[in-house]
Amino acid sequence: MSTIRLTKNVMLPICLIGFLMSAVMADDSVNVLSKQEREAGFNLLFNGKDLGGWKHSGNWTVEDGIITRQGKGGSLVFASRKIPDDFELRFQWRVAKGSNSGVYYRPGQYEYQILHNQVHVDGKNPRTSAASLYFCMAPSHDATKPPMQWNTGRVVCKGTVIQHWLNGKKVIDFDYKDEQFAFNVDLLKKRGGDLAARGANLSLQDHGDPVWYRGIKMRAIPKDEEIKHETVMPANISKEVLEAEAKKLQGIIESRMKNK
Repeated sequence: MSTIRLTKNVMLPICLIGFLMSAVMADDSVNVLSKQEREAGFNLLFNGKDLGGWKHSGNWTVEDGIITRQGKGGSLVFASRKIPDDFELRFQWRVAKGSNSGVYYRPGQYEYQILHNQVHVDGKNPRTSAASLYFCMAPSHDATKPPMQWNTGRVVCKGTVIQHWLNGKKVIDFDYKDEQFAFNVDLLKKRGGDLAARGANLSLQDHGDPVWYRGIKMRAIPKDEEIKHETVMPANISKEVLEAEAKKLQGIIESRMKNK
């Protein structure tokens, strides 16, 4: 019996060490390009070590291969190059309880929303929830993981088609020239966004909340490449939420008029 117990006692730490080593190796591999990604033309925007190529006001830092914010100071902007007109962006993100952030990928109000849906007020409206094209297009469903767990985000844009992915699920896929989405396009326009705008720098929003990013990669999509566009319908929005949204929009418009 003592021999068996000894064997178990020896094996448990070995298994635990192996698990921890595999976890560390998995984290290390996040901020590098795989062979498939290199062949597809991806560029690594964050090297996992420092913020070379990025601009900020001293409020962003790198800890253990992860980008995070500390204190106030504004967005973290990738200044080395602008985003191509047709592109694919991949990244991983994590939030604390109630946190809010965003990934801006085209000029103005082009935002992939980063959010803890279950606590933050924006989570009540699918059109401002995680993975939404903020204040424009709601995801088909909530595919987020709990706070402090990593989510995988993906944005694919070609021509007038916009796709948002979350944790392997395509939650947004629409052509903004499609008349059935005219209301959504107009909604963003009233907020100050133009879906035809191009040529922005990638920007990670500082909303004053704990947020973490890693594995940020991007590639230009060749003109002859198909992106398999198939419309994904957004989640339904309740009457009460729509009324609150209309009130919020009115406030935005009135504030803009006062500042003119």
